[in-house]
Amino acid sequence: MDSLKKSFDAIPIAPAAHVVHADTTSPATWRQALDAHPSVPTKTFELIKTLVYKPKTAKTATPVPVVVIARDDTETNSGAIGKKLGLKELRLAPEDLLTEFFALDKNSLSPLALNAETFPKVATVVDSSIASSSSLFAVHALSSSSTVFFSGKDIIAYLRHLETDAVKIQEVDFTNLDSAPAAKPAAKPAPKEKEDAKIEGAVQIAIGVKKEVDFPAWYTNVLIKADMLDYYSVSGCYILKPWSYSIWEEITQWFNAEIKELGVQNSYFPMFVSQKVLEREKDHIEGFSPEVAWVTRAGNSDLEEPIAIRPTSETAMYPYYAKWIKSHRDLPLKLNQWNSVVRWEFKNPQPFLRTREFLWQEGHTAFLTKPEADTEVRQILDLYRRVFEDLLAVPVIPGVKSEKEKFAGGLYTTTVEGFIPTSGRGIQGATSHCLGQNFSRPEMFNIFVEDPNDPTQGKTYVWQNSWGLSTRTIGVMVMVHGDNQGLVLPPRVASVQVVIVPCGLTAKTTEESRAKVNTACEELVKTLKKAGIRAKADLREGYTPGYKFNDWEQKGVPLRLEIGPNDLAKQQTLSVRRDTGAKNPVDLANIGPTVTALLDTIQSDMFSKAKATYDSSIKEITHWDDFVPALDAKNIVAIPWCEVEECEDDIKERSGRASEPQDERAPSAGAKSLCIPFDQSRWAPIVAGQTKCAACGKDAKRWTLYGRSY
Repeated sequence: MDSLKKSFDAIPIAPAAHVVHADTTSPATWRQALDAHPSVPTKTFELIKTLVYKPKTAKTATPVPVVVIARDDTETNSGAIGKKLGLKELRLAPEDLLTEFFALDKNSLSPLALNAETFPKVATVVDSSIASSSSLFAVHALSSSSTVFFSGKDIIAYLRHLETDAVKIQEVDFTNLDSAPAAKPAAKPAPKEKEDAKIEGAVQIAIGVKKEVDFPAWYTNVLIKADMLDYYSVSGCYILKPWSYSIWEEITQWFNAEIKELGVQNSYFPMFVSQKVLEREKDHIEGFSPEVAWVTRAGNSDLEEPIAIRPTSETAMYPYYAKWIKSHRDLPLKLNQWNSVVRWEFKNPQPFLRTREFLWQEGHTAFLTKPEADTEVRQILDLYRRVFEDLLAVPVIPGVKSEKEKFAGGLYTTTVEGFIPTSGRGIQGATSHCLGQNFSRPEMFNIFVEDPNDPTQGKTYVWQNSWGLSTRTIGVMVMVHGDNQGLVLPPRVASVQVVIVPCGLTAKTTEESRAKVNTACEELVKTLKKAGIRAKADLREGYTPGYKFNDWEQKGVPLRLEIGPNDLAKQQTLSVRRDTGAKNPVDLANIGPTVTALLDTIQSDMFSKAKATYDSSIKEITHWDDFVPALDAKNIVAIPWCEVEECEDDIKERSGRASEPQDERAPSAGAKSLCIPFDQSRWAPIVAGQTKCAACGKDAKRWTLYGRSY
């Protein structure tokens, strides 16, 4: 007690006369230890948590840590805190930063770690409810094994005495922080605008909201009305119902066959990753650390070491690559796994686009040489392009990411970038990364072989790639093709390509005629299935043809065939295209080839329409004054760019500051680099020393796509 008291001699407050000594490694064990300790002054105390965040800064800048002091049960959203402070992407600080600033580990941190030396070097954010609370608060006494108790007023008084004219604490009401929108220069839209989003005369079974007026609500309504998903009891997680999961099945079957032709084999690694392994590659995990979900308890016992649920699998797989690759004869090693990953997003979740758990495939390959790795990167990227363009009828632009936007820890990242016309935002479709030798080096996973081409060189470290495609593809498809009637499915991924609906049956129709029409529908299904077409007859009783039409239109079935008594008499059916609504009679004779050709036409037309829209929305900009107006007109911009990271940061900041007010539900208004397209031929050649960057005026290197993005 005497030694501890010396630590607090300079504190201008009177802590409760109890210092409890009990080793703790987590809030749960801390609470349990204190509850069981006979010296605790009260059973109604609360815990104080102290979190340290590192803002994302330019490489040349020194990060100023953000210290957050809050009640243990207060939800501290790093994204909202960063927005409040005007800081980029707050990430939990690594252990070495805690040691550097406070000479403490994360389990020993407390408000007492702030003193006259450390306080001016950090930004301090305090839960405003602490000051007014009548509770006693348990605070780590500069050690995870010692606890001292203070009132809320005492904690605030201690922090206040550290303030200077230049550095103050910031008290924040966390209960309102998450939901509070950023200050907007424009007044809130009048309620009338929300009313305008409603489709006049829409009944309950319809989508009910116009895509072009309230895009977020439209998107959610389409997914629900099309029976694609349901909400789950865990926030940010969703149930993929058969209607959407079947689309993923079509993608997986196609992609699986293609990668096997490249010699890739499927495997499966556990979903859990030890903390030691996950944190081995600092640059890599820093990109994921704010989103990593940790398992800390099993039953009633705390785990000795927290276990992460994989946000991606490089660190899980590569220790075993080092074990399995012993000779150049073991190369190339090409493994893929179909699995789910968890990234605990704190931004607004959006089904398929931004969820806490999602399905994907992740390929991880190792090669002897860089040219082999480079070749595969582009092979996989082209397969991703074909998934979007050939299966989903969604146009994408292949390119390479900027250094700032590349995969953390990788050598370079290639991408296919899509576009959502209604919101005017770009969206990343899939990425194929060359990791170089960053993960195979001895300080990492030490994956090497003897160089067969030059034995005198001894060890050569393998070249690695990783690549992934997720269920985000489904969300992109919905946004690009859907309309105010609901979902519009490209035929190649539709689980039902053709629905057959009996029509022209009235109360006066005899049972014999009714049975004849229904039988004709069933026979047509059989004929179409023999032709390789996924068909279904809707013979539900108690539903009108109009109800069935609406139901299948909302679900996006590409083609509807209607059959009634008059059609049978003429040996024909009426075809109705979902994408255009075009209606045409079709002879039942030779129906299989006719419908197959029509589905191919629908697929092609959907892609052509989407591509024409994308192409017309890419605006060539060579002067900064035209940049933001082009964004505000819901376009992607192509600019000659210097490829300097500081310029990229400046573009995002300036475009966000200058843009028109955005919907509060929308992502950031600042533009980011989407990709540097491989095909530069659509723009004028970059002339060295003459073509200047549209943003900063330095020499430009390549045309680069910029835009607001999801």
